[in-house]
Amino acid sequence: MTLQELLSLPELEDKLINEAKTRGFVTAMASAPNILPPEEWLPFLWGGEEVAPFSNGEQLECYIEHVIAMWNEYRPALLNNAWLWPEHCALDEAEIVNQAARDFCEGLLQGWQLSRDDWETIMPSESEDNALLGGVLLSLSMLYDPETSIATLADQGIEGLEQFEEIYNAIPTMLCGLTMRGFQLAQDQ
Repeated sequence: MTLQELLSLPELEDKLINEAKTRGFVTAMASAPNILPPEEWLPFLWGGEEVAPFSNGEQLECYIEHVIAMWNEYRPALLNNAWLWPEHCALDEAEIVNQAARDFCEGLLQGWQLSRDDWETIMPSESEDNALLGGVLLSLSMLYDPETSIATLADQGIEGLEQFEEIYNAIPTMLCGLTMRGFQLAQDQ
């Protein structure tokens, strides 16, 4: 059973975050400077409840296998500058980015909150590295909510949508660079 099939089961409807948000959240966990054990962050995928919403152990096991496989794919890809946007995420002429890309960014930003202390410890606000972290977070926020970003840019006299395409295309390199730098700083501590 694929992750999407599992998420589509009627008994799990609205009990787990969707696949794109899950991929974003797992990417945040895979990019974290210090590896957080899955038992610390898996419950956030079902809203932080203590009890998982699965009707049986096989569903839970299948779900966890998909999530861990995703982490096992993303972590080395991020550390080897080989991570790419998940398959369904894309630019969209009318909407700037499609819903999957927005959901991915939302999941990643939510996941970042869990590892925020680790990031702020190794990349304190007065450090050069903090600009890298801030740039990645700003870029993800812009893609998550392009309408607000466009309005803000227009208020500053900046027109055009080409910067969103540039940001979207730069996200893999930015995330990989941030992950590699975070890993290096965590090793040095």
